[in-house]
Amino acid sequence: MKLDPTKMKDWQIAEAAEANAKSIARLTAEIGIKADEIIPMGRLFAKIDHKKVLDRTASAQKAKYIDITAITPTPLGEGKTTTTIGLIQGLGKLGKKVCGAIRQPSGGPTFNIKGSAAGGGLAQCIPLAPLSIRFTGDNDSVTNANNLAMVALTSRLQHENNYDDARLAKSGLKRLDIDPRRVQMRWVIDFCAQSLRNITIGKGSKMDGFEMESGFAISASSEVMAVLAVAKDLADLRKRMAKIIVAYDKKGREITTADLEVDGAMTAWLADTINPNLIQTIEGQPVFVHAGPFANVAIGQSSIIADELGTRLADYHITESGFGADIGFEKFWNLKCRLSGLKPDAVVIVATIRALKMHGGAPAIKPGAALNEEYTKENLGLVEKGCENLLAHIDIVKKSGVKPVVCINSFYTDTKAEIELVKKIAEQNGAFCAVSEHWLKGGAGAIELAEMVLTVCHEKQQFKFLYDLTMPLRQRIELIAKEVYGADGVEYTPEALEKAKALENDPDARKLGTCMAKTHLSLSHDPHLKGRPKGWTLPVRDIMIYKGAGFIVPVAGDIKLMPGTASNPAFRKIDVDVKTGKVKGLF
Repeated sequence: MKLDPTKMKDWQIAEAAEANAKSIARLTAEIGIKADEIIPMGRLFAKIDHKKVLDRTASAQKAKYIDITAITPTPLGEGKTTTTIGLIQGLGKLGKKVCGAIRQPSGGPTFNIKGSAAGGGLAQCIPLAPLSIRFTGDNDSVTNANNLAMVALTSRLQHENNYDDARLAKSGLKRLDIDPRRVQMRWVIDFCAQSLRNITIGKGSKMDGFEMESGFAISASSEVMAVLAVAKDLADLRKRMAKIIVAYDKKGREITTADLEVDGAMTAWLADTINPNLIQTIEGQPVFVHAGPFANVAIGQSSIIADELGTRLADYHITESGFGADIGFEKFWNLKCRLSGLKPDAVVIVATIRALKMHGGAPAIKPGAALNEEYTKENLGLVEKGCENLLAHIDIVKKSGVKPVVCINSFYTDTKAEIELVKKIAEQNGAFCAVSEHWLKGGAGAIELAEMVLTVCHEKQQFKFLYDLTMPLRQRIELIAKEVYGADGVEYTPEALEKAKALENDPDARKLGTCMAKTHLSLSHDPHLKGRPKGWTLPVRDIMIYKGAGFIVPVAGDIKLMPGTASNPAFRKIDVDVKTGKVKGLF
């Protein structure tokens, strides 16, 4: 069957491709994974025993390492995963031994407005339905491990409130004196559920729990997910689990998962999850899937373990960072690379003419609504003005010491003049630029991009971090705000300022990285400020501490850790064919 994305839905393309896909045995054999290193999960996907592979390949030459990022996206996204898959396929067309690493789709976007993070058109990975729904249970395990910590906390609060010290001692418990007003952790669920952001729990009798304010975040924002992304092995994950701060006592001292004696049980939920998952592109190249999305509220990277595997097994390894270069790439650059020791040989910035027009002043793009005609007709003025945003992202990547490759993710409505204008502006400002038609043509449409990436990979890069970990926290936040976001400075709420000062005086906290939480829809904290905003100050309203993951998380603006579901969500179109049992309607 000829696969035609202009006439077929993504789920239809995926279903047709799956019928002719490589078996997991063939896929793993081709990339160099042995039979006893495979943990079968289905005909087309498996978990990989990372320890066995990494031990066996300890002396292997490292692959060229390529990161995919983007400009500030529209609410519909810029196609980073589609470009990641397209580039993998393009390199495959050139005969290169290549693999990739992407983040596991979250039920939030999959059943909301952005759809599954599996790519699209002829640049997809398969199997689509299992990847998008349940998969190997990793997201469920993260959710359950997080919520087990909350169960331990809330039950402890109830018992300490109802029992005296002698009664607690009979159960082997020492009073922790937890302050219910200073609970840092939240419950999590893998959906966009705005009505759960702020709730009251424990209502009823004293046997129904301790009544207190609480709330939910989305699973990918959990510190447990961050730990999965940065852990190097099970032993490292176990140590990190014990350091997670759940709450504080009434004297301001940390209450950790170890204090609640739940860290071991949380690790038990994650013992299998530590092993990355392996799937394939529709053209048969291997793709690791591990850890979660959302660089706006989390680290937003595929796991260090997945990248270690990819760089050992292939000659070229493509990894993906969430959202734009201001947040996804910045965290890849200053957090993930610092922790993994891997350094990129090339960085691809994905851009669309559609998004450039939005940044140039075209009417707002609203998910579910038809695009304004300014997005489908040639308008060089809007494109040129919108390139101010592209130039900001080029500058961000160049500050890491790596020369960026701009990928124009081509749409059929793009005109030759618009494309040539973007290429001219990008090249005049120190970037390579390629047009890619991977959505329409698969790997064959990504040849120009693949060849350009190969050229950059073989140039010497001068990779360097933006800051040293000895730099004080507020100085570090200001550096990110000014050098990456383009702010004039930073202002703090009294609560955030108090926390910042305390952390600067904490010897342990000085060693932690900085993982900013802010909107992905603007370089600034305000999602309505498009282009390259000038004359603004970054407001930091809170600071969270993820000691398990090794981060301090400054929270800027009105960013929410639990997204909301839109009025026309994707779940309205998803169903099951009751005759075949196959899922339909995914995109």
